[in-house]
Amino acid sequence: MKVSFKMNLLLELLGFLLLSEMLFCIAQGNVHYYDFLLKESNFTRLCSTKSMLTVNGDFPGPMIRAHKGDTVYVNVYNQGRYGVTIHWHGIKQPRNPWFDGPEYITQCPIPAGTNFTYQVLLSSEEGTVWWHAHSDWTRSSVHGAFVILPAEGTTYPFPKPDEEQVIVFASWYKEDVETLMDEALRYGGLTTLSDAYTINGQPGDFYDCSNETTYRMSVDYGKTYLLRIVNSVMNTDMFVAIADHNLTVVGWDGSYVKPLEVSYIMITPGQTMDVLVTANQSPSYYYMLASPYFDGQADDFDKSIASAIFQYNGNYTPPSIPVYPSNIPGFYDVGAASYYTTKLRNLASPEHPVDVPLNVTTRMYITVSIGMMHCPNDSCAGPAGNRLASSLNNISFANPKLDILEAYYRHISGYYETNFPDKPPHLFNFTSEDLLTDNVTISDQGTRVKVLNYNETVEITFQGTNVMNSGENHPMHLHGFRFYVVGTGVGNFDNVTDPLTYNLVDPPEANTVPIPKDGWATIRFVASNPGVWYMHCHFDRHMSWGMDTAFIVKNGNTEESTILPPPAYMPPCETDSLYGPRQSMFQKEE
Repeated sequence: MKVSFKMNLLLELLGFLLLSEMLFCIAQGNVHYYDFLLKESNFTRLCSTKSMLTVNGDFPGPMIRAHKGDTVYVNVYNQGRYGVTIHWHGIKQPRNPWFDGPEYITQCPIPAGTNFTYQVLLSSEEGTVWWHAHSDWTRSSVHGAFVILPAEGTTYPFPKPDEEQVIVFASWYKEDVETLMDEALRYGGLTTLSDAYTINGQPGDFYDCSNETTYRMSVDYGKTYLLRIVNSVMNTDMFVAIADHNLTVVGWDGSYVKPLEVSYIMITPGQTMDVLVTANQSPSYYYMLASPYFDGQADDFDKSIASAIFQYNGNYTPPSIPVYPSNIPGFYDVGAASYYTTKLRNLASPEHPVDVPLNVTTRMYITVSIGMMHCPNDSCAGPAGNRLASSLNNISFANPKLDILEAYYRHISGYYETNFPDKPPHLFNFTSEDLLTDNVTISDQGTRVKVLNYNETVEITFQGTNVMNSGENHPMHLHGFRFYVVGTGVGNFDNVTDPLTYNLVDPPEANTVPIPKDGWATIRFVASNPGVWYMHCHFDRHMSWGMDTAFIVKNGNTEESTILPPPAYMPPCETDSLYGPRQSMFQKEE
């Protein structure tokens, strides 16, 4: 039965009052309130106009700004055509999984014509994170920055910049993104590539009908600017550079790193970075570029380049063409990407200490693969009539009809299994160039999760594979936690020699880590956040194909280590996010 808008508001108010009383002692900082109106808006890019889902009519969406330790309430009014959820990417939400946002993991979509209020509990995060839709591919146009300032009475661990600027990268599709997704998943073939990348909503000078609206960042000579960079691109890593200007990286995924001076950065979808740049060159116009990085063999990526202009204020003769970065790596420069990512180190200061887990109680070895699933009568558009799929440890995740959190909390059986494996079903040379047979390319489908006891110390080694000659970088994102990236390397992980290379002194903390093509990365975290927490590749096409799973972290023995109770109202699980009662291609069948 559908909940009326008025009844929904009444339940929201009741839940808000109960929740506010319950959380009075939990919130340590200030409380902020935001309204998000989801609606269709018209935008013109690349010489054509289309309607797409936005928040408050903006692309990118509005910035949220708060201090470390604050609490933020966001009331989402869905006036779109289908159900949507919102995720607070990089925010741990301690004991508060009800408001994390991924559809069918912690909630069902907010139905069109209703509203839902998210409560966002900030804890140890400091720096730039972001928010985005977590339903189907709606994050392509529904996303924005979430800036977490130092706690009241404290300041940055670097000289305070003169000004700050949010920079958001995104993908632009001329066609309706949800239609493209439906076609790709319905027929099982490759997904359509984007038509452009954007910087703060604009493609820039190198696209048709775009140079009049190129984003311009005005700067004053001698000033230092903090760039709060968000990569919301759908399926592509990006190199970023500003012509003739060095960049100093000071933050990654809402935590601080030792200042790293570079001429470019590499940032994956899902990642955020805080970067200082000083306007110390001759006053002129300088291009800021966002250029794709791709290390796979399929070569299926949008090969265009987005641009903005880093423009000095003052009296001077503007150049006919802005200065172009001579130092930005090429599309396929694996060495440049690896060099950058391996240089990042945790700040590890007395004010921002590290606490790397040393006594591991649970070890997981997870293969990250592109593969296939069989179709009846070889009727799909993938290789040999099969459906393209992706997997973790050869399991392609399937969305249940009831979200996992509700099923777990209310002890409702039949919607998930607790047998996600700690290692792949078979061990072989995962980086071989001859992985084309069914015994390695065909994955199993299921809604399988991993259960962890409270306070378990977890080590996960992600192993990139070259199954179907489809090896490429995969940005793996974990909800509910920040983890330490203790090691990374190329080739097959060696559990004897490779751990000897781990950085247990100052590894960076992150929520999204790139797994290099035909290589591995190891993370560690303590399972001290009870709830249900999603883990997935942040290439949306890979997530749609099944490269995801979830962790259930059980309660501890105290009230402070127990999941908070659910709000009075949660969106009902009566329809899926887009197509009513019809299941998506990757939704579990009963």
